[in-house]
Amino acid sequence: MLPPSWTKNDKKARLLIYTFSVIVFAVIVALGRVQLKVQLGFDVHIFALVNALINAVVAVLLVIALFAAKSGRHLLHKRLMLVAMVLSILFLVSYIAHHLLAGDTKFGGTGAIRFIYYFILGTHIPLAGIILPFILFTAYRGLIGEYPRHRKIARITWPIWFYVAVTGPIIYLLISPYY
Repeated sequence: MLPPSWTKNDKKARLLIYTFSVIVFAVIVALGRVQLKVQLGFDVHIFALVNALINAVVAVLLVIALFAAKSGRHLLHKRLMLVAMVLSILFLVSYIAHHLLAGDTKFGGTGAIRFIYYFILGTHIPLAGIILPFILFTAYRGLIGEYPRHRKIARITWPIWFYVAVTGPIIYLLISPYY
């Protein structure tokens, strides 16, 4: 096992994690009501493509990091997970930019594909909305060296984060013809 990278301070960690999570959630909810009408000289839907690519890379990193942890390569696991977290922050910035600049896009598919799209979207959105504090608490437990607690919460966090990371690009592929 790796030595702790951070000093334990659960009270401060809880405050920061919950505050950050609530702020991010509030910003995302507010995006449904705000759109900037500016001409940037390029197709703003490029941000949606960037989001899909970031999500795909995060999904791959999550799988590799899981195998690294299972095989005892803890430093590799830690580095991969930190890269996944940094990419997720970049995703968040790109996601906010896309929704501020492009607004909402209506899905135009019909029949079974419409059901599939809305089923995936209907599971993706709430899971994406709740995963952030789980990711942060899981990382915190790992960084302070509480590995049994880290593993326990990671068993919840990893599959949800992976699902969100995989379904993001699927949603993009389904909605992109309607941009």
